[in-house]
Amino acid sequence: MHKTLLFAFILIQNVLFAQYSERSLSSESWKFKNSKDKNWLPAKIPGTVHLDLMANKLIPDPFKDENEKKVQWVENEDWDYQTYFEISSKEFNFTNIDLVFNGLDTFSEIYLNGKLLKKTDNMFRKWEIPVKEYLKQGTNLLQVKFKSAVSTGKELAKKVPFTLPESPRSLVRKAQYQFGWDWGPRLVTAGVWKDVQLQFWNHAKINIVKDHQNMSPEAFNDFRFEIEIYADKEGVYTLGINKMIKEIRLKKGINTMMIPYDMGGMKLWNPNGRGEANLHNFEIKLSKNHKSIDTKNIRIGLRTVDFVQEKDEKGKSFYFKVNGHPLYIKGTNWIPADSFSPRTTKEKYQELIKAVKDANMNMIRVWGGGIYEDEEFYKACDENGILVWQDFMFAGSFYPADSEFLDNVKEEVKDQVNRLQNHPSIVLWCGNNEIDEAIVNWGYQKQFKYSKEDSLQVWKNYRKLFHEVIPNTLRENLTPNKNIYWPSSPLIGWGHKESLTEGDSHYWGVWWGEQPFEIYNEKVGRFISEYGFQGMPTLKTTQSMFSGAPDLNLKNATIKAHEKHSRGWEIINKYMERDYKIPTDFVKYNYVSQLLQARGMQIAIEAHRRAKPYNMGTLYWQLNDCWPVVSWASIDYLGNWKAFHYQAKRSYESVLPSVIETENTYDIYFINDLIKEYEGESGARLFDFEGKLLWGIDALDKLPANSSEKHFDISKSQFSGFDLSKAVLKVYFNNDSVKNEKLFFFKSPKDLKLSKPNIIIKKISPTEIEVSTDVLAKDVYLIGDAHFSDNFFDLLPGTSKKITLSRSLEKVEVMSLFDTF
Repeated sequence: MHKTLLFAFILIQNVLFAQYSERSLSSESWKFKNSKDKNWLPAKIPGTVHLDLMANKLIPDPFKDENEKKVQWVENEDWDYQTYFEISSKEFNFTNIDLVFNGLDTFSEIYLNGKLLKKTDNMFRKWEIPVKEYLKQGTNLLQVKFKSAVSTGKELAKKVPFTLPESPRSLVRKAQYQFGWDWGPRLVTAGVWKDVQLQFWNHAKINIVKDHQNMSPEAFNDFRFEIEIYADKEGVYTLGINKMIKEIRLKKGINTMMIPYDMGGMKLWNPNGRGEANLHNFEIKLSKNHKSIDTKNIRIGLRTVDFVQEKDEKGKSFYFKVNGHPLYIKGTNWIPADSFSPRTTKEKYQELIKAVKDANMNMIRVWGGGIYEDEEFYKACDENGILVWQDFMFAGSFYPADSEFLDNVKEEVKDQVNRLQNHPSIVLWCGNNEIDEAIVNWGYQKQFKYSKEDSLQVWKNYRKLFHEVIPNTLRENLTPNKNIYWPSSPLIGWGHKESLTEGDSHYWGVWWGEQPFEIYNEKVGRFISEYGFQGMPTLKTTQSMFSGAPDLNLKNATIKAHEKHSRGWEIINKYMERDYKIPTDFVKYNYVSQLLQARGMQIAIEAHRRAKPYNMGTLYWQLNDCWPVVSWASIDYLGNWKAFHYQAKRSYESVLPSVIETENTYDIYFINDLIKEYEGESGARLFDFEGKLLWGIDALDKLPANSSEKHFDISKSQFSGFDLSKAVLKVYFNNDSVKNEKLFFFKSPKDLKLSKPNIIIKKISPTEIEVSTDVLAKDVYLIGDAHFSDNFFDLLPGTSKKITLSRSLEKVEVMSLFDTF
């Protein structure tokens, strides 16, 4: 009892004597209304106007049915938000009180007790306003009045002497995907989309903490903290970094200091597949007269990253060297996880990044048409060893470069870089997505009848923004070891041969160019940062498109509304006809569309990996969805793995056998991404679909570290006596620590002579099953309301596969490719 009273007394004393305090205003009782209305309605902060309208049953869920069309009016309205909050006498006694909005979407006016404090014009900026003089003890009124981003954008467009593509989205500093994309709906939001808080402080506060790492041998592992402190009173203060205590003198105003720190005992942060992602926590504490004034907590990882571009006989290399070793990049592209990003939970971020790690990836590219992601996203990448290629938020249009726009962007870059730069996962800052390519390749100048002067101005604007303002701002705000900048992704558009010899490439000859999947074997660049193919979401996610009973029919208007590419179904069917028998049954069509996507992406990934070290990276488009949709994603909106994600996990294994057919041979490659040489047994065996061994070869083999090599080939003449439409080649490499095999089929799926398999599912435990078959079971599809550790796999007779389930199921249903014939 006495201990409890003592603890309570100490806690009260700490509050009374605290020199810094934060208080979130997001949990206050917020209201909102259309600016033309009088009645206020409940609102949730952080949030968006669409979410608030849905919560008040004023609009239907735009993800359901064809409701997207019914909510388009929302983007043209102005919206008001407000809340009342109390200020206590203790809070009011602080010398300084700041009002901080971490995100306002987008054009707004902020009022406190009727006083206009600030006008905002950028969704991606942090707005920090001193408000002590406008506050009062007792009840205060905070109002945020939002103007329509679409209407404001149209007014801004009138000031530009020529038409901008997809105007007015490029004129507003706002998430560009909200204006609609070929995988996402048009839902142009407004609202207080991030936390709003009051900060109370006396004497001084810590503004920014940056870690400086110089791990070069010449620097003897020099590690420092750069700390920016704002003081409103000069004097002697105490700065603590964990257990290290240092006395400092601060002048009034901004003080910047560099504090060395002993790295002893700190372990390296490693990317996934190369070791542990070791992280180190630091508490930076500012005190005066033995009283704590301010505290910042950061977490860092020690690592070196070199971005290597060197001329060679074929062009110029493009790769990352991490902790001294070249790293083959295996990964994907990220879009916002929801059209209404404030409702993306921490759990969803963690689950998606864990799925990236589980699929053997080591990089994710944050695409430039979305948002600078929530802290939880980067935290998850840090913890899971996932490198981040971070685009700035510009995509696929022409952007202005007047002084007001450039100043706005400069502040945006400063805010985001200072927020994010201590994350060890971030290794590259990229200016934009596909704007260089858009200017050169997409024909907008002809479409909008630009004059020569207009076209020249577009290039001047581009150069000013992406080759001057952004890189200059990075130099001013990033520590040197973190300042790796790439102006545009891709460097050169996919129609040009140079796109495959230097820089990064977005190869869209498949899908957009409608070339067969096999073209991937020829079109291999130095680093492929986009490529992809569409597949349907899982049945559960497809059913979620409906507000009522689902009508699973390809001609259903709801199903059609959730395919945003104008020719999506046509292209899917064109490719499906090449390789599969097109089912008429919807469930089987859904299944085959996923297999089709997975097949194409397997061909691409293996082509890229075989070409190592000429090719040093493959990032497929895309990991995730922002709503239920037919898309390029490998994981659908509800978090379900499509066939493609299971295939990506297999294709991204650290040690991978791969087979490529040539005119006279089948060439066998082994790829080893580990920085360790392996010795073991490799070989190839030809089986018929009943499991009979027809041919085989075994050998002792050695896989050099970090390599991709052809280890042997098989003359086609050796298989001339077999019916290859009912045979499969198993290629493998085994030793005590590495076991991997690949099944290679000689014919397209529709030409395989399959027999009906008797697939047996044996329950081992409530969350583990064993699957076996009497004849080849192609593309085994386990169906049930659970996540399966493997799915959409091939199974030979005489073998079995153990599968773990995320939850117990009474029954697991199963389908295989034979069922679609």
